[in-house]
Amino acid sequence: MAIRAGLLDEIVRMAFDTVRTNKMRSGLTILGIVIGITALVGMTAVIKGFDESMRDMFRELGPKTLFVQKFGAVSMTQGKAFADLIKRPTLSVADAKAIERESETLDRVDVWIGAWGIATQERIFYRNKRTKPLVVFGATQNFAAVNFVKLDMGRFFNDGEVQRRRQVVVLGRTAFESLFDNIDPLEKVVRIGSDEYTVVGVLGKRPSPGGFNVGADDFVVVPYTTHQKFYGQVGNDRLRFRGVATNASAMRSAMIAVVPRENATRDEAIAEVRSIMRARHNLRLDQEDDFDIVTQEAGMKIWDKFSQAIFLALVVISSIALMVGGIGVTAIMTISVTERTREIGLRKALGARRQEVLWQFLFEAVFLTCVGGLIGILLGSAIGVAVHYFTGFPVFLPWWSFALGFAFSAIVGIFFGMYPALRASRLDPIEALRYE
Repeated sequence: MAIRAGLLDEIVRMAFDTVRTNKMRSGLTILGIVIGITALVGMTAVIKGFDESMRDMFRELGPKTLFVQKFGAVSMTQGKAFADLIKRPTLSVADAKAIERESETLDRVDVWIGAWGIATQERIFYRNKRTKPLVVFGATQNFAAVNFVKLDMGRFFNDGEVQRRRQVVVLGRTAFESLFDNIDPLEKVVRIGSDEYTVVGVLGKRPSPGGFNVGADDFVVVPYTTHQKFYGQVGNDRLRFRGVATNASAMRSAMIAVVPRENATRDEAIAEVRSIMRARHNLRLDQEDDFDIVTQEAGMKIWDKFSQAIFLALVVISSIALMVGGIGVTAIMTISVTERTREIGLRKALGARRQEVLWQFLFEAVFLTCVGGLIGILLGSAIGVAVHYFTGFPVFLPWWSFALGFAFSAIVGIFFGMYPALRASRLDPIEALRYE
């Protein structure tokens, strides 16, 4: 064991000296590895940051909240044709009331109008200020509780205001920031289109993917009865959507959000909602659902498919870069073996065994690629931090990306350094000493 330890120490020192005395060649050898590991760590930091921001959005839905909609990502990712999905029955307030009336496992039921499909959009006006076109949708007094939305100011409208079709509005952050800079918005009168509404509350900022402004706060909420009063009439105009001709009313469906009771499980609630909706749509036992039920878990699963595909693409791209770097390691280490032929012959003439020469060159290759891997990890981390510093984009530096980068660089060194190491170990000492 002492001999082996001494041999290892000698090999390490020789590899280090070789790298130190051949800086240019060593730098060129590890360049491809540095690029590959930098891409792996840097892209992992950015993609994981985006992935976490998406998961925050799904977590905001609540672990037990269910959404019933005409169709959505669940059906689309199952490969169902849009032309068939658009023919499904349009969901209505009556469906939401039936679920609320007939269910035994649900605590709260909310309905959204004007948010699904072709959304209702209007500019909001206050004095001489106006917003860009924002989504105006109607909901019940349960909106904030069902969606776990936080109010920054004021309150949400109550049941009485819903029943009396009061013209009250709760602003999203975009409308608030556009209209009320340093002004208390509560009880102020704004115009939505040409109709006046009293502001009763302001919602908190909602998470958005990557922290980008993708319109997560571009909406205002009014009582659904008020929405029906002003926007309830939907024409039967023909329109084309995703290449399919349909009525405008087919793209104006309600969405229903429900929260189970404390003593009811999510699966029990799903089964009950499905049963009520199937009965209302007169579906036979052999017919599949003509609506989607979306949960936080279902949304996570859909996103997982996308994120796994993105990570697979990341691994493929990084592997190509590492393979190019590995080929560079083989080429330059082979040249090194040729240049050091007499040195190898002399070592063998003095008693060095074949496996000792093999370990020497193999360790040099692994040492070089590991140094390249460490530099790549540092550069990739710096890129992630710089992206966050200059753009605000969320980044995440998982420890496993560092371990993965270092392991990849070591494996590349072993795999691509094996050929020149074997070639060096198989040199005949007499022929090597004669080499000019």
